[in-house]
Amino acid sequence: MQGFMAAMADPAAWAALVSLIAMEIVLGIDNLVFLALLTNQLPEHMRPMARAVGLGLALIVRLIGLAAIAWVVTLTTPVFSAFGHGFSVRDMILIGGGLFLIWKATVEISHMINPDFSEEDAGPKVGAASLMIVIVQIPIFDIIFSVDSIITAVGMTDHLPVMMIAVGVAILVMLFASGPLARFLQDYPSLTVLALGFLLLIGATLVADGFGSHFPRGYIYSAMAFSAVVVALDLMMRRAARIRRVKGRRLK
Repeated sequence: MQGFMAAMADPAAWAALVSLIAMEIVLGIDNLVFLALLTNQLPEHMRPMARAVGLGLALIVRLIGLAAIAWVVTLTTPVFSAFGHGFSVRDMILIGGGLFLIWKATVEISHMINPDFSEEDAGPKVGAASLMIVIVQIPIFDIIFSVDSIITAVGMTDHLPVMMIAVGVAILVMLFASGPLARFLQDYPSLTVLALGFLLLIGATLVADGFGSHFPRGYIYSAMAFSAVVVALDLMMRRAARIRRVKGRRLK
């Protein structure tokens, strides 16, 4: 407790806390989209519990990662070399997670555009088994999305309590934002396709990062924000066209 109070008495610690919270929230955008798409597969009454339990487990995993930061940093040490690149445990985590995201997004997109696809083809989506699968996937992929942010946090501050507070705030933001985002994606299928495309892009980026080709996330977020604006404008144009048609029929 004394160490915590001493850390909070340092103005630099407060500056680091604000910076870390902002970084965790921004870097959590991809995780938030994946969480919304994942929980939308469940019946509506199960979704809040899945988000709460899954993010609670994700918070525990992140705090353990921060507490064992000395071990986490060693994940960047190469364990073998291939194709002229030294692969670390971190690289293998990123490649495996990226490939899974690519597969997951591709399957979901194919289901949405396949006219012969029905809900029964997707298999059972109700019951404790599917709920547990979703809950387990949330912290697993939180590790993939957050391993770099945890390592980066070490370079921003030496105060472990500051890092833990930032992670806790970011998880709370995700908990409150995931519900509205999930409902929004469910109401607008075209945005769901855009979100799946976002996951495809993130998956490809994770694979490239695992092979040593780093691509700044800011470029990806900018491209996706531009795409979201274009889709939003298209939805507004379609809504305006429907209103004009309704008014035209009334005048007749």
